[in-house]
Amino acid sequence: MQQETLKQGFWDDSDKAQAIFDELNSIKADVENYDEIEEKIEEVRMMLEISKEDNTEEYEKEISKTLKSLEEKVDEFKIKTLLVGEYDKNNAIMSIHAGAGGTEAQDWAEMLLRMYTRWIADKNYSYKITDYNQDTEGGIKSVSLIVQGINAYGFLKSEKGVHRLVRISPFDQQKRRHTSFASVDVFPEIKDSHNIQIDDKDLKVDTYRASGAGGQHVNMTDSAVRITHIPTGVTVQCQTERSQIANRKYAMDMLIAKLIMIKEEEKREKIEDIQGKYNQIAWGSQIRSYVFQPYTLVKDHRTNFESSQVQDVLDGDLDKFINAYLSHN
Repeated sequence: MQQETLKQGFWDDSDKAQAIFDELNSIKADVENYDEIEEKIEEVRMMLEISKEDNTEEYEKEISKTLKSLEEKVDEFKIKTLLVGEYDKNNAIMSIHAGAGGTEAQDWAEMLLRMYTRWIADKNYSYKITDYNQDTEGGIKSVSLIVQGINAYGFLKSEKGVHRLVRISPFDQQKRRHTSFASVDVFPEIKDSHNIQIDDKDLKVDTYRASGAGGQHVNMTDSAVRITHIPTGVTVQCQTERSQIANRKYAMDMLIAKLIMIKEEEKREKIEDIQGKYNQIAWGSQIRSYVFQPYTLVKDHRTNFESSQVQDVLDGDLDKFINAYLSHN
């Protein structure tokens, strides 16, 4: 792979070249982590040998500390070996939608967006918001973003589902406890989709005036694009690019990726075989609860993994939940 980067014309296709560089860097990081694990194992062996002669309490604590560090690194490396799905290495497309409940639910959707962007930053990933539907009273009704980085989809697929929040509402003057819901949808960004055929007559394309996080320049014209795939009812939209053409391209890429995943989940051979309204997330079954009152707890209902550090989780500390999901599956 490294030899390929030296070939003439390698940068002619910048997107492809960047993808190769990202994968190469990921492989290098894995090799470095493996070498580091081997070094730590050897370090522990030496410490155990020395402890036969110098068996002090302080030295035992040092061995325990080194073993714990080694265990964490092995667990982290092991999790990566579970990312074997066809699209696990791809970028991820994520959508967050507030449930019923007005400002309370919209505030919860905004809290989730903050949680995920914190996690993205901790992973040294990047993201691009493609659609942002803000409410004048507060919070967000919906938001879509593309998360860019090796294994982004492999990690974030664990977040797909309904997320439940229980807290004393800051919007309730009587300080009563409220339960709010928001749904998270995640699917991989699929670049190589030239073999997917979608009939134009199956598409309903709407344009509208963009608003929200796209910036002032997008508000002057009907540059935002919404595309509905009529046979399935799947809808995607993009509003953050300057031109309608660019927004339509992003929206089509998202639609194709979504339909490919639906096709595979329903074990269909062709896109045309998918019929009927497709609901990716059932509101009746939440995957995770975040509780502030009457106790503090975050619990994943699929794996039963839980943490009492609610604020840490909302600040982006999601790896333990993600790892538990990958190991469980």
